[in-house]
Amino acid sequence: MRIASTISDSIVDGPGLRFTVFTQGCAHACPGCHNPETHDIAGGHEERVETLAELMGSNPLTGGLTLSGGDPFLQAADCAALAKIAHAQGKDVWTYTGYTWEAVLAAGRPDWRALLEETDVLVDGPFVREKKSYAARFRGSTNQRLIDVKKSLEAGAVVLWEQRDHLAHFTVPES
Repeated sequence: MRIASTISDSIVDGPGLRFTVFTQGCAHACPGCHNPETHDIAGGHEERVETLAELMGSNPLTGGLTLSGGDPFLQAADCAALAKIAHAQGKDVWTYTGYTWEAVLAAGRPDWRALLEETDVLVDGPFVREKKSYAARFRGSTNQRLIDVKKSLEAGAVVLWEQRDHLAHFTVPES
């Protein structure tokens, strides 16, 4: 798998503590992209999926895997394999792409479908500089959507992700 880098303790690429893989290669080249060094498909370095899985599993506090880029769909088969391992480790998976949900489905590519099916939340659409917003949680621009993949596939239409209160199951002991 060709990657630019990893972050073992990200708190900005989805909820909770995440292992983020920045894949190498992107055909979108969005003006204002915050990762332009990931655009060149020949850049970065090779890393084995198994090595990334070991790194991802090394911190018991890590709750999720985020596939970013570049564009993970350019290496969909390897990303799907890593996402499958993340699920086996009890982690959720977020995937960022410059493609829209509709374009991913319309592509009809088995490797893209495999990655989609191993993704819990898809952050779709190109970064649009004119729609950049620091208030757009987990997104760079307001046109990008946080899509609940499982619910969307079941509904046959886009269902947006809603963050659950992860602390709801904790109780405060009575004094």
